[in-house]
Amino acid sequence: MTGKTAIIIGASRGIGLALAGELAGRGWQVTATARGDAPELASLAAASNGGITLATVDIDDVASCVALDTALTGKAFDLVFVNAGTYGPAHQSVDTVTAAEMGALMMTNAIAPIRLAKRLLPRVKPGGTIALMSSILGSVALNDMGTTALYRASKAGLNIIARGFFVEQIKPLGLTLLNLHPGWVKTDMGGPQAPVEIADSVRGLADVLEALRDGGHHYRDYQGNALPW
Repeated sequence: MTGKTAIIIGASRGIGLALAGELAGRGWQVTATARGDAPELASLAAASNGGITLATVDIDDVASCVALDTALTGKAFDLVFVNAGTYGPAHQSVDTVTAAEMGALMMTNAIAPIRLAKRLLPRVKPGGTIALMSSILGSVALNDMGTTALYRASKAGLNIIARGFFVEQIKPLGLTLLNLHPGWVKTDMGGPQAPVEIADSVRGLADVLEALRDGGHHYRDYQGNALPW
């Protein structure tokens, strides 16, 4: 048993769900959140022998984030992992995207994760970690093929806002901030053609989370490789 504690924001399915199970299997005490009913998560928690407890939050809703923070009164975490996100409009076109579509995408993927992480920052234990689910598609340096322009923009936005968050609030506390790429994973978002299995992704992510706690800000993939911003 590690005795470590984590909260995973966005664990109803896919990578978040599997990561909750992976960390609990390693002895972490995990609080896992969903926006509403999450049958798979509820089943996982029921089978975890108390290793996983449930909470509710919609990261786009400030009142919901406040309610989560209140519900967590008295709790502290070695890890706050904000996984929740969205692909955005299927067309991914700058020619046809509406202000409402782009606003919703940027709010969910770039603004809301940082806003909630800031709210939960006082709950991070000394030497702890905040992790944000980014993507290799948020790398400007590695964008040599175009496509998925809107999703890329939202993840690049997350990366740059995270840097400011690190410099202004996380670094002075000696905490670690990780922007993580899970790989192209076989999930509802990644599709069946994706080359990485969920189990391999979350095993790698958990390894990175457990190993990289140096008080820095890092952009890494699930295999621990550093990614260029």
